[in-house]
Amino acid sequence: FDIVNAATQSDLKDPGQLTNLDVLLTESTYGNRLHDEIKDVEVHLAKTIKDTIDRGGKIFIPAFAMGRTQEILYVLKELMGDNKIPEIPIFVDSPLATSATEVFALHPECYDKDLKELLEEGNDPFCSSCNGIQFTRSVDESKALQNFPGSCIIISASGMCEFGRIRHHLKNNLDNGKNTLLIVGYQAENTLGRKLVEGENPVNIFGDPVSVYAEVVIYNAFSGHADQKELLSFAAETGTPKSVFFVHGEGESQEVLSEEFSKLD
Repeated sequence: FDIVNAATQSDLKDPGQLTNLDVLLTESTYGNRLHDEIKDVEVHLAKTIKDTIDRGGKIFIPAFAMGRTQEILYVLKELMGDNKIPEIPIFVDSPLATSATEVFALHPECYDKDLKELLEEGNDPFCSSCNGIQFTRSVDESKALQNFPGSCIIISASGMCEFGRIRHHLKNNLDNGKNTLLIVGYQAENTLGRKLVEGENPVNIFGDPVSVYAEVVIYNAFSGHADQKELLSFAAETGTPKSVFFVHGEGESQEVLSEEFSKLD
C-alpha cells in the first residue's frame, strides 16, 4: 500500500517513481488543468514586479511557510542575479517561514543537482544571509512594514490567506491600486485567497469589508502540486493497481482526472 504525492519543488529532489502497486492513493488538486512552464512564468513575474515598482506599489505574496516561501526566494534571487528585476527590499514576514528557511539551509542532502551546484559556487539559494532580504519575527517588526517607504516585496503566511500576518497586510493594502497581490499556490474553496482569485470585491477580513483595488496576479506554476500531465505520467508507471483513490482535489478536478486515468493502459 503506497501513498503517492507527485508534488515537486524546483529546489528539492524529484519524488521517486513507485511501481507494481496494489493501491494508488493520489492527489488530484490540478487533475483538470496544466501548469505553465516555470521559465515562462518567471518572465511574466519579472514584468509584474517591475510594473508594480514603476507605479510605486508594494508586492504581497501569501506563501506557505514550508517549501513555497523558500522556492519564491530562490526564484527572486535568480531574477535579481540575472538583472531581470531591480534590487528591491524583500521581507519574509513569518516566524515559521523564517525557522523553516533555516532548516532548509541545514539539509543540502535533500537538494537537487542544480541547487547543489549553486551552493558549490558559494551562492545562498534561500537568501538567509542575502543583502536586502530581512526575516521578521516580532509583531512590532511586522507592524512596521505598513510604514515602509517605497516599493518592497512582502512574503507572508498563510498561503491561502486564512490565518497569520498576511491577513493584516491585505486588510491594510488591498485598497491601494498601486499594489500587487501575487497568488503562487492553490487556493481551496471558501478561503480568502480563493475569493480574491475569483474576483470577489469587497472581501471580508477580520469582520470588515475591504475593497480590492490592488492588482491580483495568479501564478499556479509555483504550486507544489502536480498538474494533470504529471499525475498521469506518474500513474502510468505504477503498474495496474486494483484500486485508485483521489484525495486533495475538488469534484470537477477528480472527475476529469478519473476519466483520464481510465484511458491509461
